[in-house]
Amino acid sequence: MSKLLYASASPYSAKVRMAAAYAGVALQAVTTDTNAEPAELINANPLGKIPVLITEDGESVFDSRAITQHLNRVSGNLLFPRNQAKRLDAERLEALADGICDCLLAHVYERRFHPEEKVHEPWLEKQWSKVVRALDELNANPPKLPKKVNAGHIALRACLGYMDLRFAGKWERGRSKLKRWAARFDEKFPELKPYLPS
Repeated sequence: MSKLLYASASPYSAKVRMAAAYAGVALQAVTTDTNAEPAELINANPLGKIPVLITEDGESVFDSRAITQHLNRVSGNLLFPRNQAKRLDAERLEALADGICDCLLAHVYERRFHPEEKVHEPWLEKQWSKVVRALDELNANPPKLPKKVNAGHIALRACLGYMDLRFAGKWERGRSKLKRWAARFDEKFPELKPYLPS
């Protein structure tokens, strides 16, 4: 069985675990502290970032988008549509959700690793403005939720789960369509909810 090095709060880890569960790919999930830089993590990914998938034959796959592509291949295309235009839509949605998470993590790390007097507010405001633009775009045009979702839908749900975890009360106002979208996703796929960031 492949092994996944992950952190429960990480939106990228959540996306990969949800994608694997949805595609029926069994993984041994191993909680990993990136700050401790354990040998298993560094040997699998010299960047020391999670998630990292270690295949049964010892190959490592990182980052999360490479992992969703790998999971798609081993599951017989259960995560991305075969149709070229629809596949591009799924890849674009995954990239947008991951990009939002990149901006959010910049916020979290800026505050976590710098003393208050060294926190660069203009940088945080710039990152937040990107998040706002992306969320407003998604709220205006929420992706359809078909019976068969793809890695883009899963990435967006993981992203919104991370926002609920770290930015509750700061993003929801005026975005009721996006909140409803997340609730509908959870209703349709309750088996994926346990993998949301926590």
